[in-house]
Amino acid sequence: MRLATEHVRRMRGGAQAHLMRCDDGGYYIVKFRNNPQHLRVLANEMLATRLAARLGLCVPQVEVVEVRPELIAYTSELVIQLGVGRTPCSAGKQFGSQFPGNPARMTVHDFLPDEQLGGVRNLSDFLGIFVFDKWTCNTNGRQAIFFREPEDLTGPAPDQTRYVAPYMAMMIDHGFCFNAGEWDFPDAPLRSLYARHRVYQSVTGMDAFEPWLDRLEKRITEAVLGEEAGHIPPEWYEDNWDALERLLERLYARRKRVRELILAARNSGRDPFPNWKVRHA
Repeated sequence: MRLATEHVRRMRGGAQAHLMRCDDGGYYIVKFRNNPQHLRVLANEMLATRLAARLGLCVPQVEVVEVRPELIAYTSELVIQLGVGRTPCSAGKQFGSQFPGNPARMTVHDFLPDEQLGGVRNLSDFLGIFVFDKWTCNTNGRQAIFFREPEDLTGPAPDQTRYVAPYMAMMIDHGFCFNAGEWDFPDAPLRSLYARHRVYQSVTGMDAFEPWLDRLEKRITEAVLGEEAGHIPPEWYEDNWDALERLLERLYARRKRVRELILAARNSGRDPFPNWKVRHA
């Protein structure tokens, strides 16, 4: 568990998260238990992000972050804005998603033009996260950030010209997996697609998703689900282990349905995969 030591700034988004520095020297985007979306959003973030990492996707490191009452009391910005006022952020154990570097020195983008998007180093992760989001029924739009890793920014190429590394994509915001606080799976064909369909140009058929489907079916066992769920503080799901156990059971069973869900997206009429030419294949 990390201890928050300094508030940096408020973040955009419905969960009203805050960027904070912690006792390990790292920076974390912290979502609070009394966020406007749902308490279970914190449980979802912890479970889903750790499971995505099991599949080899580029996701943030996640931690339980303790925010002490005195830090909240002396930081006027640590509040949740409500429709008719505001309330202090809750103290205690919160969810933290590590920022990929020092925010004073690293530029992070939530949008890249197409000519740069096509050159993202781990572009195939967009296929993997589509598999993942279909499996977990992420009911929010797929969110990603783009950055260059610091160690790649300074090394000269052999011709002595300055080398500029390609961007990395990191998949963020998993709080609406499992349909946020509902913990159910209202599947819809176009749900889970990334808004920029340029990332799917390599898809010519189901084979493009098979490496990720194979990982899902082989790596995500019942034991793995139980192990990762064990990292969630019980107060994030109101100590209702029975409800969490039912969620894990449904997740395990859904692994075999993902191909069907991908085909439903392909055959939706919106043509998200422009190079997948054979319908219903």
